[in-house]
Amino acid sequence: MTGVPASAAGGPSARRAAGAAAGGLSASGRTLAREARGTAPGASGDGPARRAAHGPGGAPAHGDETAPATAPQDGLDTEDGTRPARGAKVVAAAVNQASVWNIANLLTMLRLLLVPAFVMLMLADGGYDPAWRSFAWAAFAIAMITDLFDGHLARTYDLVTDFGKIADPIADKAIMGAALICLSSLGDLPWWVTGIILGRELGITLLRFLVIRYGVIPASRGGKLKTLTQGIAVGMYVLALTGWLATLRWWVMAAAVVLTVATGLDYVKQAIVLRRQGIADRKAALEETEA
Repeated sequence: MTGVPASAAGGPSARRAAGAAAGGLSASGRTLAREARGTAPGASGDGPARRAAHGPGGAPAHGDETAPATAPQDGLDTEDGTRPARGAKVVAAAVNQASVWNIANLLTMLRLLLVPAFVMLMLADGGYDPAWRSFAWAAFAIAMITDLFDGHLARTYDLVTDFGKIADPIADKAIMGAALICLSSLGDLPWWVTGIILGRELGITLLRFLVIRYGVIPASRGGKLKTLTQGIAVGMYVLALTGWLATLRWWVMAAAVVLTVATGLDYVKQAIVLRRQGIADRKAALEETEA
């Protein structure tokens, strides 16, 4: 009787041979799959990309199990190991810088530039030429109008910057102070009026800084009305008015002086109350902590 080959009969040797062959094929397939995954960008596995990211013996090259294949350069890599787009740092810096050059700050800068221009126009040709005084009034009017808009734009469109917080009050005081000093030096306005207005403005500004540790003194409606009345009165004095208009401007300036003194006293009262409240709150907090 002719014998059947062991492989065909399914003997033990045949099964071992078939298993070895199948294992070799599956091992080769797994190796090829790992190689393919290793060459894919960002893939995990034991391919060349992973081996390149590791040191000898399979240890991570940077002491981290998930160390990126590309080492950080110049401190620009993000926390997740990915490198931001080229020029992202420069663009971010440009955005931060551009935030200062917003419309509100530009109006403030314009007002600062108008101060020396106003002084030159006001004092041109001895300071009594009606034409030059008209140009000076135009510069003063533009400065006062921009003062009405820059703060509103900054608050409405979230354009508040550190530069604006410092430059805006300086520009306000500068244009008003320049106008008052020019008018008094030309003999059009008594020096005591200039002294009261400028003394009040500088004193309240200093007072705000002194009590800022306890809180902020908000601008009142009386303060806004005072600013508007001052602007109208000074503007009327800048113009070479005669007749009943000259008499009217005297009354407007008198109203401005009264509002200046009244609002100044109100701010002093607010500062005293704010300081007392702040001291009381600190004392209560200290007693609560000790208890």
